[in-house]
Amino acid sequence: MTITPPALSVFEALESEVRSYCRSWPAVFDRAQGSRMYDEDGHTYLDFFAGAGALNYGHNNPVLKRALIDYIERDGVTHGLDMGTTAKRAFLEAFQDVVLRPRDLPYKVMFPGPTGTNAVEAALKLARKVKGREAIVSFTNAFHGMSLGSLAVTGNAFKRAGAGIPLVHGTPMPFDHYLDDQVPDFLWFERLLADQGSGLNTPAAVIVETVQGEGGINVARPEWLRALAALCERHDMLLIVDDIQMGCGRTGAFFSFEEAGITPDIVTLSKSIGGYGLPMSLTLFRPELDVWEPGEHNGTFRGNNPSFVTAAAALDAYWTDGQMEKQTLARGEQAEEALRAICAEHPEAGAHYRGRGLVWGLEFADRTRASAVSRRAFELGLLIETSGPEGEVVKLLPALTISPEELDEGLRILARAVRETA
Repeated sequence: MTITPPALSVFEALESEVRSYCRSWPAVFDRAQGSRMYDEDGHTYLDFFAGAGALNYGHNNPVLKRALIDYIERDGVTHGLDMGTTAKRAFLEAFQDVVLRPRDLPYKVMFPGPTGTNAVEAALKLARKVKGREAIVSFTNAFHGMSLGSLAVTGNAFKRAGAGIPLVHGTPMPFDHYLDDQVPDFLWFERLLADQGSGLNTPAAVIVETVQGEGGINVARPEWLRALAALCERHDMLLIVDDIQMGCGRTGAFFSFEEAGITPDIVTLSKSIGGYGLPMSLTLFRPELDVWEPGEHNGTFRGNNPSFVTAAAALDAYWTDGQMEKQTLARGEQAEEALRAICAEHPEAGAHYRGRGLVWGLEFADRTRASAVSRRAFELGLLIETSGPEGEVVKLLPALTISPEELDEGLRILARAVRETA
């Protein structure tokens, strides 16, 4: 299937130049179900993007849709700020019973604004309030959001430049494998902390992604994460895990840090926590860190009741029996096998792959190849994005509910796209 892009005159004439994904995928989408999207002209696309990780359970998931429709039809509260509602209570009870208690996690739950960057801003603000310090340490190639505090701990130069002002109180350190394993882990970080002449103010916290999604699918080893947690404890720094894209089962377990056996002080969730693609975010933290004054951090849309409904339904449908984690890991093995075959088929491309669960990256020696593969994949009916500081990595992010047959179909399209861009 080869798709001819339609005329997009109204988008080009009226919408801001800031638009991005629609440039990569010049189609007008009309409906979506499961792992497929359909445009106005009747073309079908297999979705390996999943709303940038906001649709772990697929488009218009029927179980979640039914819960949402029932709630709306009975005139359930739509907007409630942070007032108590039956929908919020049901979500909190489900989150406690299905997620927190089985993992022995003691967290309090905070509802900041409904996006990932809101959750990160709340985490940074709380860490500074608790510790009485301004400095935050982040990592090379990190991405934590587009608001000013989040940009200050983001590595991408293009995104940082959009701030228009100095981004302060953030210090980057090398992420796992950044120095090609030629330097012992955290050698530089430890030296700076120990040296009174280093110029590094004692940080309030360290913020990290266990898998850097926007940064290029850079996977931190469990032992590296454990060493980081130990370092934070030794130096009285809070550990913040940004699980906005990699949480809610993306790497297999509900939280991406579970494999490492660590318990972060603060965790941020968004994207798929709402289940249906509706805006919602959480900032989780140890009870002793709950030093907020009432209303000290608030927002108009922090009580998104329709999201509470679909989030609770998702927990009940997918996280009560352990099957989702097993399925995701099995699908991940299927993806890894296909990527291994692609790399073996194209030794001249210097390609290599990396990932966990159902997030994978395919990188080529030619830094422009990933964009070409993504474009050809779109023409063949597959939505797949790129990541990394130069867009050099093809990023696979299918829904966790994708069938083995759909996953195989998409991987075959990917293989063809790689072949036809050689």
